[in-house]
Amino acid sequence: MTNRSVLVAIMLACASSAFAQTPLLAVISVTGEATISVPPDLAQIDGGVTNEAKTAREASEANNKIMGVVLTALKNAGIPERDFQTSRLSLQPQSTSRVSGGPTQITGYRASNRVIVTVRDVAKVASTIDALTGSGATDIGGINFMVSQASKLLDEARAQALNDARRKAEIYARTAGVAVGTPLSISEEGAPAPVMYRRMSAGMAASAPAPIAQGEETLRVAVSVAYEIKPKAQ
Repeated sequence: MTNRSVLVAIMLACASSAFAQTPLLAVISVTGEATISVPPDLAQIDGGVTNEAKTAREASEANNKIMGVVLTALKNAGIPERDFQTSRLSLQPQSTSRVSGGPTQITGYRASNRVIVTVRDVAKVASTIDALTGSGATDIGGINFMVSQASKLLDEARAQALNDARRKAEIYARTAGVAVGTPLSISEEGAPAPVMYRRMSAGMAASAPAPIAQGEETLRVAVSVAYEIKPKAQ
């Protein structure tokens, strides 16, 4: 064995001996949770205009015209231009199915233009839907309610979740006859998700003022904490 090999072997042996002599920390691992329920103060509405025509140009021009009226109606309803934007624009050929192996025939074109509208006053969601459908929108794809200050509210929940973790650790320690030491690790789990409203057709929304129940959004925080176990004081 070469001198270099002997040196490596001695270093590995020393490292293994040192590792074996290092005591493993005893820990209590728990998950603390906290929830905060608040009414949403922000909403996003997905609306669109879809129409068909014999030619691509006719379909596109008709769609642009209707969407122009829709956007003007949104402005007149008090929605600033920065709060609505195009989310999808498409123009697709419509064709007949093949018969007896023959070629497909293009019968027309379908143009579609969708817009996402941000409503910063949830009390105006119903009137915004009425403005969309009344001006020519053919579909309301959905409503997404959110909390604009979710991060600030979650900070309160984080403190509550950590207190909940400590409470659980104290219960386990007391039952096991030990004491809870300092936290060795803290990690947050999960994230709040926006509340999705039901899908609504344009016909349904246009038949009467749309009843909107935004309810409350529940913000949840879960935190995993590992506490050092200490001997119970005598």
